[in-house]
Amino acid sequence: MANSDASVATALEEIGRGTAEVIDMERIEKLVSDYYENGTGYTVKAGFDPTGSDLHLGHTVLLQKLRAFQKHGGRVQLLIGDFTAMIGDPTGKSETRKVLDRETILENAKTYTDQVFNILDESKTDVVFNSEWLDKLGAAGMVALTTTFNVARMLERDDFEKRYKAGQSISISEFIYPLLQGYDSVALESDIEIGGTDQKFNLLMGRQLQRTYGVGKEQAVLMMPILEGLDGVQKMSKSLNNYIGITEAPKDIYAKTLSISDELMWRYYELLSEKSLEEIAKLKAAVIDGTLHPKKVKEDLALELVTRFYNEELATLAKEEFDNVFKQNQLPSDMKEVALEEGIWICKALVDAGIEPSTSQARRDIKQGAVRIDQEKVTDEKQNLAKGEYVLQVGKRKFAKAKVG
Repeated sequence: MANSDASVATALEEIGRGTAEVIDMERIEKLVSDYYENGTGYTVKAGFDPTGSDLHLGHTVLLQKLRAFQKHGGRVQLLIGDFTAMIGDPTGKSETRKVLDRETILENAKTYTDQVFNILDESKTDVVFNSEWLDKLGAAGMVALTTTFNVARMLERDDFEKRYKAGQSISISEFIYPLLQGYDSVALESDIEIGGTDQKFNLLMGRQLQRTYGVGKEQAVLMMPILEGLDGVQKMSKSLNNYIGITEAPKDIYAKTLSISDELMWRYYELLSEKSLEEIAKLKAAVIDGTLHPKKVKEDLALELVTRFYNEELATLAKEEFDNVFKQNQLPSDMKEVALEEGIWICKALVDAGIEPSTSQARRDIKQGAVRIDQEKVTDEKQNLAKGEYVLQVGKRKFAKAKVG
């Protein structure tokens, strides 16, 4: 019994790590205790609407928490919202989202499932699609579902309330979205659901609908904080270009990780690293007392992340490449090569080379001294490139070899 108690305590510490809020922790404790005492398993649901094709580190915060549950008796219900993605989750949105076509949704879902098993144990994961039961719900079932909640309660949701007061459009389908997400928990009879703090309303809907439909249980809810992006301010997002994608090249994952602030580094350690909290506390103490440089701690985090999504050998190569380029001012060995027309405007050249998103951003970067040609800083934003070969550079990480003319 003593060993069982110790295992449960260890499990609960790992499960609770980094969480923002837990509703019904007693139920989670009971489920984990039952597993260690008599081998009884339980289910943990997490939903992903495949509205994009690739996952970034922000998504992996939830995936790693699911992995922690798998280590301690949980079977993951990885819910792909192929039905709900056609509506689009309104959480945090100031306007109705565009509807995705089913072909795009299924393509994105395939990419998601290919990527998640870099983290999750596939043998302890059920990949489920909510179209399986929501398609069968039919018109009568959908109407019955809408009677379980009223408009006044729906407008208590923060983003709906703001949009309503601002006179912005809210479609009926967006009101239905939280109900559908909650109904997923009814269909799956989930024991626990996890999500980001921005999903609280939807997650609690699952508890309420399980009670309404007489499932015989109410899921516990565990919420994880939203991971800040590279800027340390906004949530990690592709649209804000402050993300680290898990399918990016090893050298890019490594370099981007090193670009975060020393303060943000500890946040990433807590939410992303597999080091224990005790190990992280020792690293932090060593940095504070000056026996360990924060750069070394950040390098170790970058190596850990690249190793997770690739392997140790490629992580080491990424570090060597970074050290060559940034410490010794060498050029990367695998630059993209592009052919450009003679006399091309420098800003357009940077866009065509794929290292700037727009000519306006290129102008801004030139003014800030972030653009170089053959390692010489560009000062004239109106410059045109004569015939020849050039190495174009934006900041410390973006390079391209251009053959002009």
